[in-house]
Amino acid sequence: MTAPLFDLSGRAKLRITGSDRLRFLNGQVTNDVRKASESAAIEACVLSAKGRMNGHVFLSAARDCFLADADPDLRQALIARLERYVIADDVQIEDVTDRLSIFHVLSPTAPALGDGWRLVSARRFTESGWDVWSDAALHDVVARQLSSAFRFLDAASAEVFRVEEGVPRWGRELTEEIIPIEANLEVRAIDYEKGCYIGQEVISRIKMSGQTNKRLCGLVSLRGAPLLTGMKLAATGEKSKETGWITSATWSERLGREIALGYVKRGFNSIATRLDAIKPENPSIIARVEIVDLPFAC
Repeated sequence: MTAPLFDLSGRAKLRITGSDRLRFLNGQVTNDVRKASESAAIEACVLSAKGRMNGHVFLSAARDCFLADADPDLRQALIARLERYVIADDVQIEDVTDRLSIFHVLSPTAPALGDGWRLVSARRFTESGWDVWSDAALHDVVARQLSSAFRFLDAASAEVFRVEEGVPRWGRELTEEIIPIEANLEVRAIDYEKGCYIGQEVISRIKMSGQTNKRLCGLVSLRGAPLLTGMKLAATGEKSKETGWITSATWSERLGREIALGYVKRGFNSIATRLDAIKPENPSIIARVEIVDLPFAC
């Protein structure tokens, strides 16, 4: 099947310059910025001092700067959060959201492109793919060329694909109440060997204990009943004992099932555990779900 293509041009994009940019960013994010290059991006989280998420970004390097992209809802908040810690550093943070476009091709091999486009390896889903950066003025030209070779997924299809892949998204699975380890981001976005960064103490403490209060899980509807974002999860037959909640839900044509992502509390989040999913405004609407591995198996 032809590799899928995603238009990520709506994401917030920041250009970070200045002679202290590497040291500054390494003190702000969970991953080692030295791993970011002109040809490869890293995934990272920006945290509060309590280890909770202020942002989720992809970072790559250019000749004289770092480029970061994040969910559109973080456009203003992320700039404000980073600038708060620019004190005596030679660091400038510029919003270039409207000047650049990003497409992502989920293919093991790089797409063949002409000059003037920037290719960056990035793991945005389960497997690595390729980000295609270009001037925003060339957006439609790039879209046409890539669509001729790859299978374009519109926003709705891309959202279903994201859930199938078990990838957390800002505003759904990722909020300012979540610690990145709870969202299964430790392997993708955390470097435990790098230097200090804001929120590191909390992350290190969780790593040492090996425990989290909750964990992002995959859920499947056992009887085909629709699953809805916001449904509360409870131990079977115990409506009053809340054990979690659903953050994203969809019908997967590829899997032929109602599936969802959700947070489930410790003690209830083992694979094969069965729970009740309850609609808060109508507790009589109950769906039975089972916890499964992520990503969802075909």
